[in-house]
Amino acid sequence: MSDETPSGILGPSLLLSVDKVRTSHRSRDAYVYVRQSTPSQVINHTESLARQYELRERAVALGWPAHQVVVIDADLGRSGARTDGRLGFKELVADVGLGKVGIV
Repeated sequence: MSDETPSGILGPSLLLSVDKVRTSHRSRDAYVYVRQSTPSQVINHTESLARQYELRERAVALGWPAHQVVVIDADLGRSGARTDGRLGFKELVADVGLGKVGIV
């Protein structure tokens, strides 16, 4: 089942909708964390990667100005099993802890 948002984007009805996003969320940045676990996935699963990058447009459709959407893709090809070497993840966690993030 899918619903159409006011911006015309179709998606599963359980996904976040514009009416659930508050001004307090939009007063902080929207973060898109892009990651695939292996270099092979980055090369061979380009559709998955493209869909992750499209989440930037989803944040804009939910009301974030484009300049307020932060895309973190520093961890492409790195396993999620450990945090070692995942600088993008560490940046994301730090910014969440500092209260900079309105949505991930």
